[in-house]
Amino acid sequence: MRVGVSIGDSIAAMHGVMGALMALHQRNTGDGKGQVVDVALYESVFNLMESLLPEYDMFGFTRNRSGASLPGITPSNTYPCRDKKYVVIGANADSIFKRMMLAIGRNDLANDPELAHNDGRVKRTWELDEVITAWTMQHDLDEILTILDKAEVPAGKIYDIADIVNDPHYQAREMIRQFQLSDGRPLKLPGIVPKLSRTPGEIRWVGPQLGAHTAEILSSLGYDEVAQAALKAQEVI
Repeated sequence: MRVGVSIGDSIAAMHGVMGALMALHQRNTGDGKGQVVDVALYESVFNLMESLLPEYDMFGFTRNRSGASLPGITPSNTYPCRDKKYVVIGANADSIFKRMMLAIGRNDLANDPELAHNDGRVKRTWELDEVITAWTMQHDLDEILTILDKAEVPAGKIYDIADIVNDPHYQAREMIRQFQLSDGRPLKLPGIVPKLSRTPGEIRWVGPQLGAHTAEILSSLGYDEVAQAALKAQEVI
């Protein structure tokens, strides 16, 4: 059995708790004043995306999603668009499903009595997903959203990392931070979550260079000659 989980809510709650604990600690060890703990759902999830942002910024690599269906509720899935974007569509209510089928020119499915209710649609999930995919692949994302909005079908754009980097809300919330590596190259990194009003936190160090501690570790293990070679190699690099 597969069940859906509101993971964004859970992750945001955990960040909220962490922020509250930090705020309490600061109050108890500081001047006794409290502060606001600011947590957003999308920022909490973004905080767990590991190297998603640096990969995009340094190498232009955009990770893609591997699936987002909602088993037992049909149709509700993420579909590819002609312009290589993705759209999430939730047309699982009976009246919404019919409106969507009419909007994409599938009157036969809109008026099929077997598909009038969710239990019938679930039995034909693969068929309906193939039909919707065939339609979305013929249109760009913006066109799809316009058509579905006119038909009053819930749908939304799925952000990739390029959308996130260029989103004004992420930027205004300082979730896209610009830093500089030791060689002068710029690097974007995610901002800090949660945000505290009086002690918001700061990224003070982006980490060591690759191999920066190799010689130190080798020397501590007794491999002094290898450590010296590693130091010379690092100087050459």
